[in-house]
Amino acid sequence: DIIPQPLLDQYLSMTDPARAQTVDTEIAKHCAYSLPGVALTLGRQNWHCLKDTYETLASDVQWKVRRTLAFSIHELAVILGDQLTAADLVPIFNGFLKDLDEVRIGVLKHLYDFLKLLHADKRREYLYQLQEFVVTDNSRNWRFRYELAEQLILILELYNPNDVYDYLRHIALTLCSDKVSEVRWISFKLVVAILQKFYANSANALGLNFINELVVRFRHCSKWVGRQAFAFICQVGMFSLCVSMCTSN
Repeated sequence: DIIPQPLLDQYLSMTDPARAQTVDTEIAKHCAYSLPGVALTLGRQNWHCLKDTYETLASDVQWKVRRTLAFSIHELAVILGDQLTAADLVPIFNGFLKDLDEVRIGVLKHLYDFLKLLHADKRREYLYQLQEFVVTDNSRNWRFRYELAEQLILILELYNPNDVYDYLRHIALTLCSDKVSEVRWISFKLVVAILQKFYANSANALGLNFINELVVRFRHCSKWVGRQAFAFICQVGMFSLCVSMCTSN
């Protein structure tokens, strides 16, 4: 009753391979681009009308189709709600995590937006997989690692201090030693954000351990770039402290 059935049937037929040969070679991509809007129009109660089509698009041989879905999966999760997201979107999300970098970047750019919609126990499962984002198909794709650091700054609020220390701390230290200066600089902000997370949650012991690790790893580094990194971390930390003091006053 929401939209005419023939119109819906016409939309669903866009995944038919025959139409790609006779109508438009990128018709599946157009279908993927429009899917969140169609889902919003139909409402979550009618998701069953689109589920098979979405799964077909998510396994399309064209990476551009999968990439389009990866960039919008967080929006679809908001439309469907937590139960349908856990049942139908999480498996596809997990598949995108192991896809080509061109597809993974779509997931990575909205990683925080998607993870915050999951229940805490399901969200915690991804702590083990975040490390995989450090490795890319092309090591020169430094913007991928830059985006990871930016997302981790946001993601810190989703996990408790112990999880941050056990999992995210290692990623931050790795990114701080990246060959690209832009990646190192955003990673210094990530390190300071982690320290702020520890002390804001009264996890002083974790904070002190992390500081000692930074001193050993960077302050006493035999290479000048490591000692420079320590100076920049201190600079970012002092700036953040000054901003916090000015804001509180």
